[in-house]
Amino acid sequence: MAIHITSDCINCGACEPECPNNAIYEGGVEWAFADGTTVKGSVTMMDGSSMDADQKNAPIADDIYYIVPDKCTECQGFHEEPQCAAVCPVDCCLPDPDHSETPDQLLAKKAKMHI
Repeated sequence: MAIHITSDCINCGACEPECPNNAIYEGGVEWAFADGTTVKGSVTMMDGSSMDADQKNAPIADDIYYIVPDKCTECQGFHEEPQCAAVCPVDCCLPDPDHSETPDQLLAKKAKMHI
């Protein structure tokens, strides 16, 4: 499953540079699939919808850092554990029960984002 940042976030920013998929954004900042990935053109989201990789999307959170579930791979294929959780000083980077994926699905997502 993807990782999410809870409301306990203190906005320290330690997690953002650790994400190999650039899936973590500061609250209020727009996101795009192309940010920090090799994705180009049309991208299919987890819900089956499509969007352009360069399309800027509304922030998921305005007041705390957030993780884009469609870009989060729990660091599969990069590290042994999610790096955001490893560096978080308040332990607010937790598994997201709303976005459950197998390790194979997470690795497939990684392969699509990093050619």
